[in-house]
Amino acid sequence: MIAYLSSHIGGSYKENGIRIPTQLIADNGFLESLQQHWKDNSDVLIISSDPDSSETNDSIRDVFAEAFPMSGLSIRRMQICDKRNEEIVAQIADYDVLILAGGHVPTQNAFFQKIRLKERIKDFDGILIGISAGTMNCAETVYAQPELEGESIDKEYRRFLSGLGITRLMILPHFQYIRNNILDGKRIMEDITLPDSYGREFYGLTDGSYVMIENETMTLHGEAYLIRDGELTQICEKDRCVTISPN
Repeated sequence: MIAYLSSHIGGSYKENGIRIPTQLIADNGFLESLQQHWKDNSDVLIISSDPDSSETNDSIRDVFAEAFPMSGLSIRRMQICDKRNEEIVAQIADYDVLILAGGHVPTQNAFFQKIRLKERIKDFDGILIGISAGTMNCAETVYAQPELEGESIDKEYRRFLSGLGITRLMILPHFQYIRNNILDGKRIMEDITLPDSYGREFYGLTDGSYVMIENETMTLHGEAYLIRDGELTQICEKDRCVTISPN
């Protein structure tokens, strides 16, 4: 398996509230690398982040079905897995590309658990693309950073979940935005994430940055930050890459 763990891959923009297909991002060599590993006429399966949002899921599939060929990535079929066809994951080994969609981390995590994706993904030997929440849920232990109003003060909210085990990295996507967010009257970084980082490591990826995993080597491409033991440090810059190994 070759994995691309991303914050954002592009593929669309909004015009008058309507999502329009466009090319995937080329930042930090992402599209070029994907093109090099892409199999012609690939079979693509998207695992949704919210299995109940059929209309949104179909929209994501339809947009990507145009965006990928526009980006020089030919596809034979593109399907989406949600509550309507959960059983499709049993044929996961038949696909060339697996996309884990973005969305709400705990919601997607629960769906992954329900369809036993961790068990089934062991048979997958193609390209895996994680997007935002999909990237976060690839971790062995997932840091579900509070996102929705009330989550940071809810004593029942679980910040650490069992993930797919594809990597030990706990990744925080869209870092250029979340580092300045306020949630429940708290600063997301200073009051929530930095305290949670004691004894742990989080990796903040800005949009356009990604981690590529190939032959057990993890390479971080683009602007990224390490959050560890209450400290925030920039570890990579745009258009640069570093090999990383979590503690």
